[in-house]
Amino acid sequence: MTTIAVTGHMDLTDGTVPLVRAGLERLLAGYEPSDLTGVSCIAKGSDSLFAEALLAVGGRLVVVVPSEDYRRAKVKPEHAATFDRLVGAADEVLVMPHASANRQAYEAANAVLLERADRLVAVWDGQPPSGKGGGTADVVEEAHGAGLPVDVVWPEGATRG
Repeated sequence: MTTIAVTGHMDLTDGTVPLVRAGLERLLAGYEPSDLTGVSCIAKGSDSLFAEALLAVGGRLVVVVPSEDYRRAKVKPEHAATFDRLVGAADEVLVMPHASANRQAYEAANAVLLERADRLVAVWDGQPPSGKGGGTADVVEEAHGAGLPVDVVWPEGATRG
């Protein structure tokens, strides 16, 4: 059994979405679907693209929701249907014990992603951490520190909005 966690940018441009989707599909094609579990916070952008690609190849989805109010407070209307569909398709949904979606909630969710994973997929432009904490680059650094292999997906031509 292989468990892959995902971290990645939320602000992918419209033209980048199909590039990232194709990159994730190529990466996941290298695994036996019946032995594959993906762990994702299913946020807009990279997290949801990974979850959709995982389900499309027949993998098992584990969703980590950062806080009790995350769906209501942070999921934008244009992402709500995708979020709800992915929660419904998940084999397991873990809601972190935080009342509010804040930095601590995101850091705790990221810690669970890394604890459960054999490797990390990062949809990441390679830029260093912003200093705010909990971002894609921070999670990549934490994975490296924990000795987790990291696969970066950032196709040629990919941009953030």
